[in-house]
Amino acid sequence: MTAQPMRWIPLLVLAMLSVLAIWSEYPRMTPGASLWDFGSFVASGRAAKEGLNPYGIYPLTLHVQLPGFESWNPNLNPPVSALLFQLFDLTEPHQSYLIWRWISVAFYIATVALLAFHFRGADMPIFVIWAFALAGFWDTLFLGQIYLPLVFATVAAWVLLERGAPLAAGILIGVVIAMKPNFLVWPVLLFLAGHRLPVLAAVATAALISAVPLVVYGPEIYRQWFELVASDRDRAFFLTNASFAGLAARAGVPSLGLVLSLALLGGLAAWAFWRRPGITRVSSLALVASLLASPLGWIQYTLFLLPVLMSHRYRPAMWVVMGLLIVPVPFIINQFGKSALVQFTIGSAYGWALVLCLIVLLVDEWRELKGEPRIEGRLRSA
Repeated sequence: MTAQPMRWIPLLVLAMLSVLAIWSEYPRMTPGASLWDFGSFVASGRAAKEGLNPYGIYPLTLHVQLPGFESWNPNLNPPVSALLFQLFDLTEPHQSYLIWRWISVAFYIATVALLAFHFRGADMPIFVIWAFALAGFWDTLFLGQIYLPLVFATVAAWVLLERGAPLAAGILIGVVIAMKPNFLVWPVLLFLAGHRLPVLAAVATAALISAVPLVVYGPEIYRQWFELVASDRDRAFFLTNASFAGLAARAGVPSLGLVLSLALLGGLAAWAFWRRPGITRVSSLALVASLLASPLGWIQYTLFLLPVLMSHRYRPAMWVVMGLLIVPVPFIINQFGKSALVQFTIGSAYGWALVLCLIVLLVDEWRELKGEPRIEGRLRSA
């Protein structure tokens, strides 16, 4: 058997595992009594409309209780969300929850279609199946989360950057960081690497969006948000948090998470400034760092790495990353209450996937620094 057909074997295994993951996850989509995170969003929007603190605890706010873990899950999104979430309360919350689910599915279908067209190749059907098996996708739908439109914006921005449309890309990046500030790492590294136009557009867009709640509610809403974010430390331990902070908390050395995060961000800043990498290289490491260095890098955030994973899909190590990211969330959650070692290893599968992804990207950069050819390729039809 030649080397080329041999490369298809692990991808076919990935495809079969993806089908099994979809089969396992689909029953979770049956409507139930709980609104999950969506309830917290409705509560936040309703509170803001009534002049109350949108970051408080209300009857619809999600309360999580698991062996060894308990936490309230209020809305943690920036203040502009208090305006947007009022739309979720225009009809009965359970009905809104289902409507939002289908809107999210439509955005994800568009995202995968865009990726398939941009990274087209003989292997793409396998990766389309894999994309719909991702744990982050199913958990986003289950919880009623807001990630999928932002994932679409991220992928579209990536494609626009690669096609030489930095202004439009920057506007989309600005929309993303206005709702998910941890992705501010992306424009910062782009700026340091010398790609200034998309950064200016991103900052202007994010600033404009972020100013809206100041006009509507005044600066008090930002104080309320900062206060909640500063107090929200216990959830770093939660097993679906794939960041350095989550791994360090489960290792019993939570302060190490901050050290690793600062080291990663500082190292990448120096690398971007001195090496001036191209847009694809800097974007790949920026997106991975946005998750690993964030206090909370939920499994849903791994969907933002779709263009990174697609652009490096010829690397066997990335197939391992992809396999870990389709492990269903219920399996990971079931590791709560088990030994610390189990929670740090099996229960931290998503975190280790991101660490491996980072290693792959850093190895590529090391090869570049040494003047060795970058590993590139694509599976092609015979």
